[in-house]
Amino acid sequence: MEKDNAAEQQGQEQWIQELLALSEKEQMTPKQMSILQAAIDTFSEKGFSAAATSEIAQKAGVAEGTIFRYYKTKKDLLLAIVVPTMSRMIAPFVMRNFSGVLDVPFESYEAFLKAFMVNRLDFARKNLKIIRILIQEIPFQPALREQLVENILSQVLERVTAITEHFKEQGQIMDAPTPAIIRFTISSVIGYLLTRLLLMPDHDWNDEEEIEQTVSFIMHGIGGAGTL
Repeated sequence: MEKDNAAEQQGQEQWIQELLALSEKEQMTPKQMSILQAAIDTFSEKGFSAAATSEIAQKAGVAEGTIFRYYKTKKDLLLAIVVPTMSRMIAPFVMRNFSGVLDVPFESYEAFLKAFMVNRLDFARKNLKIIRILIQEIPFQPALREQLVENILSQVLERVTAITEHFKEQGQIMDAPTPAIIRFTISSVIGYLLTRLLLMPDHDWNDEEEIEQTVSFIMHGIGGAGTL
């Protein structure tokens, strides 16, 4: 748990540094920076609906009216975090991380999956608050879904599809529809990450062992030797 908290703190510090760099180009004020950081903390803790702008203002050390000078509504404040911020910083950050995984010519699909899971676990630890906001709000915010699909999923899916097809041609993966293989793989990986970081974060996890088991289940299933 301490490791996860340290990783999240590191990720928050990196987020702040990148946002500061962005603010130099877009003239984001220190007050606006404080508002965004406080909003991330509050939205991730309470959810968008339960979060009050008065509480965000108190955390940011500004008057509540200052928030509405920058953002007309609370929803505008949410979108200011997860739409432009995600698309300009998190999405390139994700793709930088992914480029280190997806562009490497792995010898096997199993090796690719292990590297993929280690990579995503590290990313999720460092960006847990923003990920929590995404999970909470995606079902209710069409603009957020559109940005996620356009800026992250579509680019990543294209590259994962190419890798999956490559290993299918080598006979390492069963001859099944590639979209079905990817859906099963992603649901297994995301299921582990959600359980690990959000549902049971205080469990005594052995991440290396859990990743090995998850990859084994993906590659070989859970049926016994006598299963038809």
